[in-house]
Parts: sequence; C-alpha cells; structure tokens
Amino acid sequence: MLSDKDRRDTVHSDRPLVSVVIPAFNASTYIERTLRSAVRQTYDALEIIVVNDGSMDHTAKVVEQIAASDSRIRLLSTLNRGVAAARNTGIEASSGRFVAFLDADDLWHPTEIEKQVNALNRLPSHWAAVYTLHYIINEDDEIVRPGSSDVARGYIYARHLNVKYVGNGSALLVRRDVALAIGGFDGSYAAAGIGGCEDLDFELKLAAPYFIEVVPERLVGYRKHPGSMSSDHLRMGKSALEVVRRSLAANPQLPRYAIGSAIDATQKYAFWEFRQARRTCLSLVTIGAILRSDPCFVVWLVLQKCLRGIQLCLRLGTTSGNLEDQLGMKRSKFDGHIAPSCLECPKETPRLRRRLMRLAAVDAKLSSALGPRTNGT
Repeated sequence: MLSDKDRRDTVHSDRPLVSVVIPAFNASTYIERTLRSAVRQTYDALEIIVVNDGSMDHTAKVVEQIAASDSRIRLLSTLNRGVAAARNTGIEASSGRFVAFLDADDLWHPTEIEKQVNALNRLPSHWAAVYTLHYIINEDDEIVRPGSSDVARGYIYARHLNVKYVGNGSALLVRRDVALAIGGFDGSYAAAGIGGCEDLDFELKLAAPYFIEVVPERLVGYRKHPGSMSSDHLRMGKSALEVVRRSLAANPQLPRYAIGSAIDATQKYAFWEFRQARRTCLSLVTIGAILRSDPCFVVWLVLQKCLRGIQLCLRLGTTSGNLEDQLGMKRSKFDGHIAPSCLECPKETPRLRRRLMRLAAVDAKLSSALGPRTNGT
C-alpha cells in the first residue's frame, strides 16, 4: 500500500490524492446514484472505497458493475459490524492524504471535493478537516429544504457541542493521519444499540485538539427516508446524549457554563427525537430536565402547541393536501446542474447570539491553552 501511495502522490503531486470512503449496508436502492456523484467530481485525483458492510441485497453487484468502468472504485466486503467499523476499514485501506466520507444514500455536488481540498490544502497541519453545508433530499433526489445555515471555523469545540455544525456524515473531509491519530470512529455505540451519532463523536474528537475549516456552500444532498439511520428517532436521541456525555467526560477543562450549555442543547435535540418517536415517558423525563435549566423553552413549547391547535381549528373544512401539490409546483433535483446556494443568514435570537459569543470566547481560551502552533494561521 505504501508503494501505491507513493506512486499516486507522484502522479498527482499538485493534486493530493483523496480517498472517498463509502460505508454501505443494503444500499442497492441508492448506491448507484451515490457512486455517480462521486465519480463525477471535478477533482479527479480520487480513490473510491466502498465498504460493503455485510449487505444481504445486491449492493456488491451494483458496485462491481460500476467499478468495471472506473478503475478508481474498489469494493471491500466485511461482516456486518456497523457504520463506524466500515468507515474505519475504509480509512485503514486508503492511500490518500485526505479522506472524505460519503454515506451510501447521499449525493455530492460535482465541486464538493475540489472546494474542500482547495480550502484545506492551503492551511497548516493543525487545521484537520473541512466541512460543507447541505440540502435535505428525498427518495427521488428532490430538494425538500435547506439544512442549517450555521457555520463556524477555526477552533470550534465548545460551539460544536451546542450547534453541531457538520450536520451529516457526508460533509466532512479530513487529513488521513489525523483520522488515524484520533482513533477513527467509535464502534461501541452500535454495539450498545445506540448507533446513529458516530459522526458527531468523530467530529468532537477532531474539534477538541484541532482547527476545522468550512466551505459555506450547500454541496451535499443529505437523504432522509424511512429506512435511513436518522429516521430511528429513539436511537438518535439516545446516541446524541451519550456522545456528548462522553465528550464532556474526556474534556474536563471545559468551564461550567460551556458544559451546561452543551447538555441543555443536546437535551433539547433528544426531546424532539423522542417526541417524533412517540416515546412519551422519555419525552417527559427530558423536558423535566430542560425545565430546570431553561424554563422559557418549556413555556415556548406550550405556546406553540396552543397556536397549532388554533391553526388546526381554522383549517377545518378547508381542502386538505400539500400546498405544493395543489399549486402544481415541482421540487428541484439535487444534481450536477443545480448551483450551490449562497449562504443564508441563520436566524439567531438575541439570546442565542449572546450564547454563541460567550462560547466563542471559551473556544478562544481553550485554543490558547493548546500552546503555540507552528506556521499558525
């Protein structure tokens, strides 16, 4: 593998090799579209490693058919061990200076990798990774809505605990040596039955000692559908709580305010997940914890519920159905023809703005405690 790496680095001396790692489990429905979005990148110095994680459908066959026409694609097949182990297998088998992760049901804009490499390659080595923004897409590759517009760059650990900037597993490109240095992805979540937020765990392990860059454009189509991991709301809520608990335990240097803020933000995320899972007891337990830290949030929830009740009463007797369907509107497809959107200004309340400013100050202090960086930026 080392000689292969040397050869590729020589061929692409001005364009470092990027290893694309695609974990795939029973992904035959979407894997062809996902692979096409990878091979159509404007940045062509790629190796594409599909890790078939014990699929019982035709995933391997579809990948082999596409690989026959593109030598950059390689298929590795393993027993089913979960997405974290599959990504780790891909990282270990990779030869690139950078590793980019792409879930087997997501899509990339053709300029995703080029823009990420251009952003990260000009920065010194303590800048470990770069992420982009995303659209939510449906089963037909149609854009349902934009993802979050929140961005931050540099040392962002305390803020990332609260805002979770990256947002999905297909938006991150990382230096391979750093991915190995932090131990890759943690497979213990899946073993405990709470897999789902391994991406966040990996990002927090990156953000605690390193800097992270951002390309503030929507270059990922993050697919949400009934079979996706993110659709298991109960597991996602439990996973997020455990990821943040472990991260806080591993970083005791965080001030009390940042710890409380991270716990509060994660409990609110978990509450919404438990609510969508219709787990009333868990929802009530979580909202009870939130009530102690942020009673205004609970008051807001009650007001929102009352408002929805009034709106429902007003809609009674009107024509039902989706407004877009009634007007005959069509959603745009996420494909190579769509232009990456300009970044919208995120909606921030004065309270949230104050919180982020305070957390940014925490990040600045934590960054200075890491010591001087060589060739710093």
